[in-house]
Amino acid sequence: MKAIATTLGVSRSALHDRLKGSNRPRGSYFKADDATVLPMITALVSARPTYGYRRITALLNRQLRKKGAAPVNHKRIYRIMQANSLLLARKYEIRPDYGHEGKVVTMRSNLRWCSDGFEFHCWNGEIVRGAFIIDAHDREIISWRAVVNAGISGSDIRDMMLEAVEKRFSACQTPGLIEMLTDNSSPYTARETRIFARQIGLKPCFTPEKPSEQRHLGILRQHSQARLCSRVAAAKRRPGSQLDRHLVRG
Repeated sequence: MKAIATTLGVSRSALHDRLKGSNRPRGSYFKADDATVLPMITALVSARPTYGYRRITALLNRQLRKKGAAPVNHKRIYRIMQANSLLLARKYEIRPDYGHEGKVVTMRSNLRWCSDGFEFHCWNGEIVRGAFIIDAHDREIISWRAVVNAGISGSDIRDMMLEAVEKRFSACQTPGLIEMLTDNSSPYTARETRIFARQIGLKPCFTPEKPSEQRHLGILRQHSQARLCSRVAAAKRRPGSQLDRHLVRG
C-alpha cells in the first residue's frame, strides 16, 4: 500500500478510503445532541448578553446538574456558540504607535517627562504606594501621588498629570507636545488616561524597546526614591512630626 501511495503521490489514508468505498462527509464537526443544548445556550446568552462562553458553560452546567444530566465541556460550548454566532465580539484596540525611541535624557526641560510607581512597607504593616512625574532633564519631581493600603488608579495618574502641567505652565494645557514616558501598567495605558494626556498636551510613550533605556528609567526611579527618603528623614527629625507611625522599613 505504501509503495502504491508513494507512486501515485497520494496519502495512504485517502487511498484506503477509496478502496473501501468509505467517504466521510466533509464539514464542521457536530454531535447529535447539539440541537438539544443549543436552545439552552441561546436562552442564557439572551439573558446574559455580556457573558462569554466560560460563564455560559458554568450557568449551563448548573442547570444540567439540577436536572440530573451530565455537564458539557467548555470546548463544546465554544464550538456551538461559534457556529451560531453567539460568541462575544473580540475587542481589538490597536494602541497607536507610542513606542519610545532614543535617549531618555533631553537637552532642556519640558521635552520629556517620566513617570513610574513604587511602594514602601512600613513597620506597622501598612503599604504606601506612590507615583511621580519627573523631568528627564532637570530631574525635578513635578508632581506625585501616594496612597496607603491601596493601589494607584488611573484617576490618580490623570490628576497627577494635570497638576504637573499646571505647576510648570500655570495652565491646563502645555504650550507644546511633551513626551510622557511610562511603563505598560494599567493606570498609564488605560484609554481614559491616554485620551486625557493628549488633551492636556502630553504624548504617551510606553515600554522602551532598548535595554539601555530601561536601565535609565531605573536610575530615574532610584533617584526619585532617594530624594523622597531624604525628605521623609528630614521630616522625622523635625519635632512633632506626624511620620512616626509610618516608619519606612529598611
